[in-house]
Amino acid sequence: MYRKIDDFIQAWDYESKATSNLLGTLTDASLSKSASPDDRTIARTAWHIVKAISELAEQAGVKLSGPAQDAPAPKTAKEIRAAYDALAKALPEAVKASWNDDTLLVVDEIFGGYYKWPKGVTLHSLITHQAHHRGQLITLMRFAGLKPVGVYGPTREEEKAIHAEMQAQAK
Repeated sequence: MYRKIDDFIQAWDYESKATSNLLGTLTDASLSKSASPDDRTIARTAWHIVKAISELAEQAGVKLSGPAQDAPAPKTAKEIRAAYDALAKALPEAVKASWNDDTLLVVDEIFGGYYKWPKGVTLHSLITHQAHHRGQLITLMRFAGLKPVGVYGPTREEEKAIHAEMQAQAK
């Protein structure tokens, strides 16, 4: 749970850049890929990450201009990333304009009372929710033959390149 808005903004800055970088590696051809016919496609998973920002923020009283919850995923990876980037930029600005540190202790009923938690937990949930779906997206990207970028450390491809460079420099 966040108790200071500035702490959330600092964390959001890193997390949203990581998500944007990952979305930037998607291709239009990859968007229709899924692990199975019963699972979300890459487009639906990425679009869910986008839409959840405004949905969860609005549940706690922060208004954002985002896509409608029933809006279908855009047809291009570039459009998905642009929508994400716009919301990712708007979120901390809206939180700072709407709340103060004391507000983070106010309990909201989220999703019609299914959850009852403080606004500081909502901010934490915004970050962990997208991290959860980023992990799913990385797995789907591998199924689609894409090379994801590292988030909390290098991917296996990035690590292999780092080791190769280190070995080359040691010679």
